[in-house]
Amino acid sequence: MDTVFFLLAVAYGVFSAKSRGRAGFDLGGVNWLYVEQIAAVAGCLLLWLRRRRPLEVALALIVLSVPFEMASGAMLVALFSVAVHRPPRTTAAVYAVSLVTVVSDAVIRPAEARPGWLFFFLFGALAQGSAVGWGLFVRHRRQLLERVAAEAELRVEQAQLRAREEVAREMHDVLGHRLSLLSLHAGALEYRPDAPSEDIARAAGVIRQSAHQALQDLREVLAVLRAPAAALPQPTLADLHRLVAESCAAGMRVRLVKEIPEAVPDLIGRTVYRVVQEALTNVRKHAPGAVARVAVTGTAGEGLRVEVANGPAGARSAGRPGGPGGHGLAGLAERVALAGGQLEYGPAADGGWEVAAVLPWPREG
Repeated sequence: MDTVFFLLAVAYGVFSAKSRGRAGFDLGGVNWLYVEQIAAVAGCLLLWLRRRRPLEVALALIVLSVPFEMASGAMLVALFSVAVHRPPRTTAAVYAVSLVTVVSDAVIRPAEARPGWLFFFLFGALAQGSAVGWGLFVRHRRQLLERVAAEAELRVEQAQLRAREEVAREMHDVLGHRLSLLSLHAGALEYRPDAPSEDIARAAGVIRQSAHQALQDLREVLAVLRAPAAALPQPTLADLHRLVAESCAAGMRVRLVKEIPEAVPDLIGRTVYRVVQEALTNVRKHAPGAVARVAVTGTAGEGLRVEVANGPAGARSAGRPGGPGGHGLAGLAERVALAGGQLEYGPAADGGWEVAAVLPWPREG
């Protein structure tokens, strides 16, 4: 592009020289035409500096174009560069200064060399204005492309962040459940070192099985980094019985008081499963020995409600601290919100804790 602009400026100077003819008025014995040609060549060479110093080059060429009209082609290129690389306010000021060239040309040159002062002024202002307008258009287009590229990069970063959050949420939901089972049985062995060997063997078997299942779940969750999330096995409402059975096998006291016989959408069923899973995990961590009650109610068209409530920690858990608090409920609230529902949680009147989620269940057809 630099070469094209340089050649255009040279072509303008050659055309201007030919339109003058060979004769030129003398200036102290020196033909002015030769001096002007040398100045035009110098102005074209200055264009190679226009990217690094567009404003300085433009002002220098404006000054050079006042006595030497053949340098006007290079000045037009410099005005274009200022419009591209400098703010519009600076461009407007430089354009106003450049109009001095068309005014001074009519004063410096013989009157018979020009058809009319007003016509020449309007033609010069239009030509220089066109160069500036073209430069402003290019500047605006570049800014628009940069903004589009920046927005696209931001969307990619946001998508990556959402993917990381999804992986983190899945790892928390899945591994939190399994590892809480491990913690529960390991804590029982620590609390009752004098337990019968059969109980110790049974607890060790559950720990081994839970550890193996945790590794399997971890492999499935991490597979989201290699495959679409839809391709991974996801829990449904039908898996709620298995979840409660696992918790009971780990020594928890959980009652599934009601379930939905009808099929619910996969997203809603998966969300219900995650709500119950996180709530039971919290019961094991913060209220060991407490009785938990799970209830799922609702009908198509009215919505689905899942409740997990537990009483205070059991007497046999006295002196055994629960696990530290985390961000599970906050992440669970985000998951429920993504499914179009609402999550509520807080202390119960009997000293326990309640978690409830209301989810939309549209009627088919």
